[in-house]
Amino acid sequence: MAGLQEQYDDAMFEFSTRNYDAAIAKLQSILAEDPTYFDAQLSLGMAYYRKGDLATAIAEGHKAEKLRPKEQLVHTNLSLFYMKSGDKKTAEHHGLQARIASWRESTPSAPGHTSDPELEIAKPTPPPIKLPEKFPDMPWKKKPPVGGGKH
Repeated sequence: MAGLQEQYDDAMFEFSTRNYDAAIAKLQSILAEDPTYFDAQLSLGMAYYRKGDLATAIAEGHKAEKLRPKEQLVHTNLSLFYMKSGDKKTAEHHGLQARIASWRESTPSAPGHTSDPELEIAKPTPPPIKLPEKFPDMPWKKKPPVGGGKH
């Protein structure tokens, strides 16, 4: 039997070719084997949405929410599902949750946030400091008068 990742890839191929029934069957098979497979659960809700079964899409979306309650994509999907079903108030709630989740992800001080220098925005380099060609009079470098005393 193929690994779960290969099964998921097959299900996503079916999804991408708009064969939603086959995608749903394959995603359900993955979830029967591993009910915590988040990507399969999230995709299952979207497959039902694309098929036009909004009630089941919402139910599957909430299962994904139980797996990862603070995941931005979960709330984005639920907002879409509720908006399409006509429940604007709940759609707006999940839209706000998605926005909050995106702020959490973009906050460098968020717990678990790992900063990848390759992905950071380039910071401008300061212009080089130009030194004058000749420094002004430097009394500390003057030689004392010969004879060592005052005249």
